[in-house]
Amino acid sequence: MGTTSTPPPRSHFRALLLEGIHPSAHAALESAGCVVEALPKALPEPELIARIQGVHVLGIRSKTHVSPAVLASAPELLAVGCFCIGTNQVALDRAHDRAVPVFNAPFSNTRSVAEMIIAEVIFLARQLGDRVREMHAGRWKKVASRCHEVRGRTLGIVGYGHIGRQVGVLAEAVGLRVLFYDTGTRLPMGNNTPVASLDELLARSEFVTLHVPGTPQTHRMITAQLLSRMRPGAYLLNASRGTVVDLDALAEALRSGHLAGAAVDVYPDEPEANGEGFATPLKDLPNVLLTPHVGGSTEEAQEAIGREVAASLRGFLVQGTTAGSVNFPQLELAPSRGTHRVLNVHRNVPGVLRDVNRIVSERNGNVHAQLLSTDAELGYLIMDLDQDVTDSVAEAMAALSTDLRTRVCY
Repeated sequence: MGTTSTPPPRSHFRALLLEGIHPSAHAALESAGCVVEALPKALPEPELIARIQGVHVLGIRSKTHVSPAVLASAPELLAVGCFCIGTNQVALDRAHDRAVPVFNAPFSNTRSVAEMIIAEVIFLARQLGDRVREMHAGRWKKVASRCHEVRGRTLGIVGYGHIGRQVGVLAEAVGLRVLFYDTGTRLPMGNNTPVASLDELLARSEFVTLHVPGTPQTHRMITAQLLSRMRPGAYLLNASRGTVVDLDALAEALRSGHLAGAAVDVYPDEPEANGEGFATPLKDLPNVLLTPHVGGSTEEAQEAIGREVAASLRGFLVQGTTAGSVNFPQLELAPSRGTHRVLNVHRNVPGVLRDVNRIVSERNGNVHAQLLSTDAELGYLIMDLDQDVTDSVAEAMAALSTDLRTRVCY
């Protein structure tokens, strides 16, 4: 017998949404039969462990940490939705092992981040952050020295994914030349030009903007040595992950005058809530734009993220669809009228499908459709039956020694 936890009927799913997730998510989850509880803030681990009891769907943003301990305390948890791009706040491997797919929003805030980057490029080129601060302090300082138009200058994009490509499109619209570097092969947008190495991009770009995921490979990727390879008088922008840039090295490059400015939206350690006392080595340096992780914080982006992630969660609850999951075999099977659907997650060992088909045959069931996807450790099966033998089939499948989770979808 595996770790099967069959959920209650669809009308009794429980969803816990944290960190003020946009109300656009509520309607989609309620249409999947969820009773939604929404809280405005992240929960510390002990409180989350207490709250997650009996929860089938957990929705979070970037401040909530879904640790192995949290997952171990939630046997009824079916899925986690990260209402943001990043998923490093979730123990993805442990969620995978517990048959819990994790979904995110890779598309919905791309425009918001891209627009902010273009605005910051112009602000840095004109030293507008300093002029704004001076005027608020009652100081009039009208200067043109070291202030430039961006037209005809070169923007280098490190990481040419969804956001990087949007930045490239907008950058060309304001007259910037665009280079990009990515570890994978990417189709250029417009006249964006790929370069062969990060060193080449740093040497040729007057503005460098980072749009990479938070991985062991990108941890402190921008070191003092790499900063020294940037063009004298260049600018660095980071709205990706706070762990990507060595901020002490960046501060030194700015103080020495090697770099003319920087814009930073993400930090290695970010406060759990709004308030006073935030510290960074970049504080009070000239022509440095510091923002509190607001790249995707527009009303439009948050509404779109709510819809996007909730749609993925609804698809999983109602149809078993895992397309877009970041840690799980991906399957999508359109429903057929008059059929009954069983979902099964099992250890990926030889003979499982044989055993499943034997179970169906013994009950005189007829398989209308069957899809299986596997990874190294587990397999995910969607099976549609023409006859209503699903409860008996699911019970027998759950009794298999290979079973991790079985549920009747409808």
